[in-house]
Amino acid sequence: MTLPEVKLSDPVALRGYAHPLRMALVGLLRREGPMTATRAAERLGESVPNCSFHLRQLAKYGLAERAPAGDARERPWRATAANTTWDGASDDPRVQAATEALNATQLALYVRYAEQFLARRADEPTAWRAVTGFGDTSLYVTADEMAALTERIDALLAEYHDRITDPSRRPADARRVSLVQLALLDAAPATSPTTPDADPTEPGRAR
Repeated sequence: MTLPEVKLSDPVALRGYAHPLRMALVGLLRREGPMTATRAAERLGESVPNCSFHLRQLAKYGLAERAPAGDARERPWRATAANTTWDGASDDPRVQAATEALNATQLALYVRYAEQFLARRADEPTAWRAVTGFGDTSLYVTADEMAALTERIDALLAEYHDRITDPSRRPADARRVSLVQLALLDAAPATSPTTPDADPTEPGRAR
């Protein structure tokens, strides 16, 4: 199943989305469904005017929109899609700069979320502690091989996408898990090594 998505390509929209609260608001609407600015402010610990302003900005970039209201007094918002993507391969300097600003904002949110998880991890059930955490693996691949590997990973994750759009398909004991994908390219070496890596500081998998 392919999730409905919004793809950002305009540098103005990219920079517009590169704001921690705006990303948090979009994530909240996607997780919990339509809600008013007042409810969003309560959930995020922000002021109502601040959330209202940023929701209007998100609407300008096609990431949020007004949802049908239960009564005339409510003016809820909803996310326009389940996913946001952007092109990281553009040769346009303006798009490159805007994309890097957006990536930096997203990385900061990942770090914050990971820190929050670590703070409560000891209180989670053993079964969940055993299957969550951090890890890394070094690979030697070509750009084409990396693209193919990413497609295979995306295909595996897509098997669970219907549970995002249809809560009735979630098992009773299912919980939301954020699987963060980072493909980090090492700096090009001055010379190509001919012997296997033997760095004792090479990080391993930690769970």
